[in-house]
Amino acid sequence: MADPHDPAAHAASVGLDPAKLPRHVAIIMDGNGRWARAQGKERVEGHARGAKSVDEVTEECCRLGLGQLTLYCLSSENWKRPKPEIDFLMALLKEYLLAERPKILAQNIRFTVIGRRDGLPAEVLAEIDENTRLTRDNTGLTLCLAINYGSRAEIVDAVRSLAERVQRGELAPERIDEELVSRSLYTGGMPDPDLLVRTAGEMRVSNYLLWQISYAELWVTPKFWPEFGPDLLHEALRDYARRERRFGGLTTETPGPNP
Repeated sequence: MADPHDPAAHAASVGLDPAKLPRHVAIIMDGNGRWARAQGKERVEGHARGAKSVDEVTEECCRLGLGQLTLYCLSSENWKRPKPEIDFLMALLKEYLLAERPKILAQNIRFTVIGRRDGLPAEVLAEIDENTRLTRDNTGLTLCLAINYGSRAEIVDAVRSLAERVQRGELAPERIDEELVSRSLYTGGMPDPDLLVRTAGEMRVSNYLLWQISYAELWVTPKFWPEFGPDLLHEALRDYARRERRFGGLTTETPGPNP
């Protein structure tokens, strides 16, 4: 039996090569509502079951020793949904932040959030900030939640911040390069995703990490997010390990993290 505290041994026990695991996995968690309808349930029950998948997948990423997991929790377009559903999502998010805090601390997870804070309830922001504060020095898995997030908005915010620096005379336009733009994004300092997983069979990236996934491997499953757990995660990781990543060149390379 694999040592639960040895990520390499655990990876090997589920048929994964520890040397071929991605550093950073990003997931578009899609299909909560469709799963609920297929079960004859209300859409909100799909979101509640989806939160359980978040817990299971996060825990498995910790066991495998992955560096970062980024989850698309709420897009900036999701505000168009009916108000009762949005209210439920905000209550569920607050409950998750509170309920998972002891486990996040026990697992040495560093918690962070990307996205605009505008529109999020004050009580949700308070719990986000508390989890971030309590875990900022943790050295295990980085769990990044994309909340009220849209990649185009992120790029607009980065451009605005750079333009303001130019206007103040702090930055010459010719000094703006890819490295500086990367540092100016919400994800500045994080490695780009190596693997992007999408559930529910949709073949699109839905305004998610558009800059950061330039060289990510894509893996799509027809399963809905509430059906996604460690077994499907392992399947995605095995498929990733079989791929040869060239990054536009002729030999396999591994790009470094964003500065």
